[in-house]
Amino acid sequence: MTHYLYLVRHGEQLDAEHGLPDGPLSPRGRRQAQLLAERLGGIPFDASWHSPLERAAETAAILSERMPALASEPSPLLFDCVPSGPAEEMPSFYDPFFGSVTEAEIEAGRAQMADAAGEFLRQHRGDRHDLLITHNFVIGWFVREVLEAPEWRWVTLNQANCGLTVLVQKPRRPWSLLVHNDLAHLPPELRTGLPEPWAI
Repeated sequence: MTHYLYLVRHGEQLDAEHGLPDGPLSPRGRRQAQLLAERLGGIPFDASWHSPLERAAETAAILSERMPALASEPSPLLFDCVPSGPAEEMPSFYDPFFGSVTEAEIEAGRAQMADAAGEFLRQHRGDRHDLLITHNFVIGWFVREVLEAPEWRWVTLNQANCGLTVLVQKPRRPWSLLVHNDLAHLPPELRTGLPEPWAI
């Protein structure tokens, strides 16, 4: 009766450094997804969902090539979003990030992630393994939610491309964080997407 929720950030997007809102994976991003598929190949997944954005959908397709029995479904609850705005206790270091985000975007992100938590963190009967292929901010919000941290703390939680985060809920216990941003399946040259280089 244990529920495992595997959260994966999509592979590296082609030309992401040019500010494109979406696009296909880069060659490096495809390799990241292939190595992630090898890492996850032995897990008895019950279901998989992915963000409808191209970079996440392509990552899901590569995983499905390795695990043909796992058909990933698109979910609008996993779109990239900004799930909350600035708070008084938030360090001013993060102010520039929120300067270009509108109140409407924040409200939409907050509503999306409330629905996502209700959908994907709900209790199930029996053992269950679910996979979500999504985006940096979405994973940060799920981790913050499980840890019951202040809303703004999602902005301090970063995931590498194809990094693996695992949440777990055992009977009569709250959700807990089992693994965050595990990169053991990626060699140093494929560890991308973090604000600071991480090659260890």
